[in-house]
Amino acid sequence: MSLIRELEFKELGDDRGNLVAIEANKTIPFPIKRVYYIYGSSPEVERGFHAHKTLQQIAVSVAGSCTMLLDDGHKKEEVLMDSPNKGTLIEPLVWHEMRDFTEDCVLLVLASDHYDESDYIRDYDDFLKQVSQ
Repeated sequence: MSLIRELEFKELGDDRGNLVAIEANKTIPFPIKRVYYIYGSSPEVERGFHAHKTLQQIAVSVAGSCTMLLDDGHKKEEVLMDSPNKGTLIEPLVWHEMRDFTEDCVLLVLASDHYDESDYIRDYDDFLKQVSQ
């Protein structure tokens, strides 16, 4: 089974431009409690390097692109984040890393809960121990 679960959001548009609507519990599988975005990263910057114990997230590249690595402790898969109408689900206990940012990349993230530092697993060896239990 693939680690990558992409969600495709309906694009609405005409000669005025495009619109994508994302709705909690409809187009994404959880209520949205936090929204943040990453921008201004240069191509040599790498981000992420953590997993969450319970948090679910959807990442959408609303502009530009980056590469996301997903790792469940048994297999690793990469996905190119380059479409404003596609999101990638990041499940709990999936290590994720982002790199190869284009200078115009804006990575929007929708999270199922508020920020909680105790939900983060920031050490890869600790992550591997948690997923092997």
